[in-house]
Amino acid sequence: MRIGDKVRFIHETGGGVVTGFRGKDIVLVEGEDGFELPMPVSECVAIDTNEYNFEKKTVAPKVEQPKPQPAAKRVVPDNDDEPVVTYRRRERPEGERLNIHLAYLPMDVKALSSTRFEVYLINDSNYSIYYTYLAAEGKSWRVRGNGILEPDSKCFIEEFGREELNSMERVCVQLLPFKENKSFGLKPAMNVERRIDTVKFYKLHLFKENPFFDDGALVYDIVVNDKPVKEIFVDAEDMQRAIMDKKRADTVSQQPAQPKLKKGSDILEVDLHASSLLETTAGMNNFDILNYQLDIVRKTLDEHLKEKGKRIVFIHGKGEGVLRNAISQELRRKYPRCISQDASFQKYGFGATMVIIK
Repeated sequence: MRIGDKVRFIHETGGGVVTGFRGKDIVLVEGEDGFELPMPVSECVAIDTNEYNFEKKTVAPKVEQPKPQPAAKRVVPDNDDEPVVTYRRRERPEGERLNIHLAYLPMDVKALSSTRFEVYLINDSNYSIYYTYLAAEGKSWRVRGNGILEPDSKCFIEEFGREELNSMERVCVQLLPFKENKSFGLKPAMNVERRIDTVKFYKLHLFKENPFFDDGALVYDIVVNDKPVKEIFVDAEDMQRAIMDKKRADTVSQQPAQPKLKKGSDILEVDLHASSLLETTAGMNNFDILNYQLDIVRKTLDEHLKEKGKRIVFIHGKGEGVLRNAISQELRRKYPRCISQDASFQKYGFGATMVIIK
């Protein structure tokens, strides 16, 4: 058997052209797909033609054809174990632009009210990524996952339950793109903060089809075509201060917007409708408005916590029940000593909650 001979495997399908030898017992055979495989000499037989398991290639005389670029990287160990072949997707022109996404998936979609959730980071690019995934704790941050994410891949970061949803409202992904063992265009390190709408975790139809998973998921963009997603984070107090400053600038005589409070005996009514609290909701999304309404609830309760027996009616409207559920959660979490119940149906219908200070 010599270099250039065509061989066929005895006990396996396939064959190829001899390209070299490793010691006395191993021959290196290159197949039609361009891969070079080490095979025992005893498992190969030389043939006169290349008519074996794949079709014969027609090569024009005296014209050297370029070898096809393999779509895989072959790794051959130094020991006597079987060769290990790993495959990696070829780099794509569009993959030179970073596209990074964060995804949340329910573990049991049939039990959405009690299921736990998984967090994944998705890398849709030709770059490897050093990443750190963090969640806000007040004005500080806590690392919840970190590592290296390979090109064109996704990785599991963590699993969490509904009791941790409140700690997932603000997350941050830090990224450092690079390519291993090759030259590449330098890209800046990125620090991207996103606000996660935890209300969406209660609605099955918002876990939508996507190109990354077989099941529905909540997918948040982190980087789109090399541009990190930017969100404006405004503290509720800063938001209220800005609204008041704007009104003062419009007219000196105009008073800052305040929640409409109606006193009747020992019952205090607080109208939480956005139209009653805010002069305008321009530039605010539903999540911002909900946070502003909850701030009014907290402020009102804090002002009257020492008035035992005080009754406060929060008028939230019927709607989809988002504000009603958010108030209930806030009472259970921060005001466990207060008693809550539906307010008078005759007066408010299903659109109000009464809180009794204890």
